[in-house]
Amino acid sequence: MAGQTILITGGAGFVGSALALGLKACYGDARVVALDNLKRRGSELNLTRLKEGGVEFVHGDIRTPADLDEVGGVDLVLEYSAEPSVLAGYNSSPRYVIDTNLNGTINCLEHARKHNAAVIFLSSSRVYPIQTLNEMVYSEGETRFELSDAQMVSGISAKGIAEDCPLDGVRSMYGASKLCSELIMQEYMAMYDMPGIINRCGVLTGPWQMGKVDQGVVVLWAARHLYGGKLGYFGYGGAGKQVRDILHVNDLLNLVIIQLENMKTLSGGLFNVGGGNDVSVSLAELTKICENYTGNTLDISSVKETRNADIPVYITDNTRISEATGWMPTTGPEAILEEVVEWLRDHESMLRSVLAE
Repeated sequence: MAGQTILITGGAGFVGSALALGLKACYGDARVVALDNLKRRGSELNLTRLKEGGVEFVHGDIRTPADLDEVGGVDLVLEYSAEPSVLAGYNSSPRYVIDTNLNGTINCLEHARKHNAAVIFLSSSRVYPIQTLNEMVYSEGETRFELSDAQMVSGISAKGIAEDCPLDGVRSMYGASKLCSELIMQEYMAMYDMPGIINRCGVLTGPWQMGKVDQGVVVLWAARHLYGGKLGYFGYGGAGKQVRDILHVNDLLNLVIIQLENMKTLSGGLFNVGGGNDVSVSLAELTKICENYTGNTLDISSVKETRNADIPVYITDNTRISEATGWMPTTGPEAILEEVVEWLRDHESMLRSVLAE
């Protein structure tokens, strides 16, 4: 990538800024541009980090093609901008999530087409239908739900959800916008011979994530334990046994570098990317880890009723991406929480107003 231009949309967000800084450090001669509309609270805190890391910032919105034109020619687009909440649109208009996650992505693809650029698209595990995931066979352990190997649906096993999990059904407006973007991107790749890769990621986490209830739960859990505030176990009996695999953003960065270095052979690939069983945690387990690293205990409320769009378990089956690249996540839940809590302590004066209740 030496001498080339890399555009990261959503570049001041958690994932975008981490990838921008990491790629600039890896490819020092490349022009790395972070484009962001700074809508998400806390994203403005990354601007100093980007500048210090040699990343060029453009205040723009992917919904506006002229903002992308301001960047000029590009060789690679990392399309990492999104309205990330799976609850988006449930109690309000879905217009913003559709305009950003679908129409905005089309604008990014069009910008890449005009400049003969490659694209890596950050999709989501939420493309898989809610009902299908809620009908998975699982057992109840002391602290978590465990997927069974015997499943009624193809693409699901004790290893998690694979890429051939059926897509028929509803999945939330967020998930639908991501799936539509995948389909449009595949058409661009076929029609215009555009190099590209789609990564369906689950829960991404690490320092500099501005966690909320509906997105960024690991950081939110740690911040509430450290700074104070309310937390609750919602749904599935209210015991906090629902499970997600989690992926440190640096593990994603390592994968993206591998994909960039092997774009010719990996182009056209669609991959589930996540922590897998080894880097998974239930809410109850997350609580215990947070208590260990903060020394604080919260009185967590319990609500038995399940919320819209929730699922009991999501574990990524990384078989396809591991076989294609040799990549595997390397940072476990304990190490992730230790790093996050240290970051929260070191930057409390900056972060408390954003992350505290």
